[in-house]
Amino acid sequence: MAERCGSSYEGAMATIDYLDSRPARLDVEFNFAAAHRLPRYQGPCFRMHGHNYKFLVAVEGDVDPATGMVADFGVVKQLVNELVMTRADHRTLNDFLENPTAENIARWIFETLEPRLPGLAEIRLYEIPDCCVTYRGGRAR
Repeated sequence: MAERCGSSYEGAMATIDYLDSRPARLDVEFNFAAAHRLPRYQGPCFRMHGHNYKFLVAVEGDVDPATGMVADFGVVKQLVNELVMTRADHRTLNDFLENPTAENIARWIFETLEPRLPGLAEIRLYEIPDCCVTYRGGRAR
């Protein structure tokens, strides 16, 4: 008969259950590829070209004591895929944005999600890996 090894985990371990509501933030990352040109820019980006964009959707709020979450990652992903990715991924951004600068793309993403995503705090959009723009809505910060 095998003998059970001793362990420091013998007996019940105490569990922690946070039942209060504290502020928290979650970020969900997305990627899409798209073409655009900047009609108001005098330089190489005036011509049609493309980028592999990355953006983060930030949601802030109090943690719901019942669920332990600010928001459901799956709901955020579903909303972004439905409202943003279907319009932007492998598309020409000029088809729906007159002047699709990084600033205007971030604003469009924010304004598209805001009515359906409670707690939306900001969109951080990377047009190239080391350069990004952050849009926080019409609020002064």
